[in-house]
Amino acid sequence: MTRRIEDARILMYSHDTFGLGHLRRCRTIAHSLVEDYRGLQVLIISGATIAGAFDYRARVDFVKIPSVIKLRNGEYTSMDRHIDLQETLKMRKSIIRHTAETFQPDIFIVDKEPMGLRGEVEDTLTYLKAQGTNLVLGLREVMDAPHLLEEEWKRNDVMTKIGRFYDKIWVYGPPDFYDPLVGLDVPPQVRAKMDFVGFLQRSVSAGGESEHKQKEDYILITTGGGGDGSDLIHNVIDAYQEDPTLKQRALIVLGPYMPAKQRHRLLAKGAAIPYVEVIEFDNRMEELIAGAQAVVGMGGYNTYCEILSFDKPALIVPRVAPREEQLIRARRANELGLIDMLLPEEAADPMRMAEALRNLKNRPAPSQSAKNMTLDGLGNISQIVGEWLGRRGHEHLAVVKG
Repeated sequence: MTRRIEDARILMYSHDTFGLGHLRRCRTIAHSLVEDYRGLQVLIISGATIAGAFDYRARVDFVKIPSVIKLRNGEYTSMDRHIDLQETLKMRKSIIRHTAETFQPDIFIVDKEPMGLRGEVEDTLTYLKAQGTNLVLGLREVMDAPHLLEEEWKRNDVMTKIGRFYDKIWVYGPPDFYDPLVGLDVPPQVRAKMDFVGFLQRSVSAGGESEHKQKEDYILITTGGGGDGSDLIHNVIDAYQEDPTLKQRALIVLGPYMPAKQRHRLLAKGAAIPYVEVIEFDNRMEELIAGAQAVVGMGGYNTYCEILSFDKPALIVPRVAPREEQLIRARRANELGLIDMLLPEEAADPMRMAEALRNLKNRPAPSQSAKNMTLDGLGNISQIVGEWLGRRGHEHLAVVKG
């Protein structure tokens, strides 16, 4: 059933300094909401350099703020080398605030960074709180190792600010998988705002199909944005080089953020192996995952939701530094029997990697191991949003048969 809500507006913020995870999560939620509610508009503020490479449904749009990239040492720099970082941050902050003032959202959803990159959203939160906007912080089910997150948040007094500004904290996972604030000193008033809404299920988008759709069976290898994914792809290609009995077709997607030098090297290396096809990017990843026999990845949040949504056997080789998020998620999923896991140093052994790739075809799908691992995040979010918007303008809410 589609409900009609007269002129309701949701603004989303995704800082996007590294990878595609934040933007893809926001886009998934936005698409689900406009499908459920006619008359709803969603605007996503994103710092992703390739925000425009994705398709957006009617009534979902994005505002691009100047991009900032995160270096491997954790420092930030402007994407445009000619502009000073401070100037870039000033522009971003001003665009975010101006967008909020012009758009006048009923709900503002901030992804992962409670105060935005370097505090750039705090000013907008102050303004919207005074306007009576519902303020939501959306967190992945795993943020980072507690000691790393605590250090980062203490430095900027983030926990106090979460308590002051936000009405709700949505955790995009079920309570029995992982608690993103485990090991932190969480005040009771912050704890009371937390809703574990569940994993965000994915589906293949209607209309058109991927230009890389395969005719034969294949394993899909994906590292998400690809910014730090070259090691895993080298490991997979090395396994094919070292073990001539490995003849399972592999489709490798490098990701749009892989540095050009690494990309060219991997395209050339992959071209030498008959069973391997290497492509740079596909904006319809859901379709490639849905069509695969199994998936090999680093296990970022989106890849994980896709593995569960399409119920694919998976091998995860998590990143272990500078953030431990992928490692924590992979260990927990492995413990629950949902995936196979290799640590980066294990994956670097070609014969061990070849064996792991070969075993994938006999691995049971995740649903066999965890029958109660539900993916109901989008439905739960839709329900919460419907209740809020319904209260906001009770007289506007007419239920329309979909």
